Amino acid sequence: MGSVTLWMQISLDGFAEGPDEAVHWPVVDEELCTEYLDELRRADLLLYGRRTYEILAAFWPTADLAPVSPFYVEFARFWRAAPKLVVTRTLRNPSWNTRVTGPDPIEEVRQRKAAGQNMVLFGGAETARSFMAHDLIDEFRLFVHPLLLGGGVPLFRSPVDTSGLQLVDVLTFDSAVVQMHYRQQDCVMC
Repeated sequence: MGSVTLWMQISLDGFAEGPDEAVHWPVVDEELCTEYLDELRRADLLLYGRRTYEILAAFWPTADLAPVSPFYVEFARFWRAAPKLVVTRTLRNPSWNTRVTGPDPIEEVRQRKAAGQNMVLFGGAETARSFMAHDLIDEFRLFVHPLLLGGGVPLFRSPVDTSGLQLVDVLTFDSAVVQMHYRQQDCVMC
């Protein structure tokens, strides 16, 4: 059995998107990205909501042409080559080793898990909440940023039963971002 790990940037007050759907507030620097690049390489598939995919597709495919650092070259090459699946009803003909889900994305992800695929879900919030509602998330990697947005789109709209979660680890970064890693207690492959 495969797994789905949610990697989500959230504000200290629990928002995954700021007011007016702002998503450019997270501090996603080299230190944070370098920490998880090796882990991402082990994933069989990267999952995205449409808007998250479009933000990354506008940057990473050419980030190594005028690189800021060796990390940008490495991550851009990884991102282009990595298999990606976008949960969307509107995106057509994506590029960079990307395809879109069929008419039932929940069932498609269930089948991939049953086939042993390990997937990383980057969101956005609506996609993440849909996956949580269908009990598809096996691990949570929440990157909590030290800012209060005061409004926007919360990651968790309703109470969540956390009794089945176990804390795996907590990492802090120089940017004051804190990563909290939780796993479902019954997750065998995680």
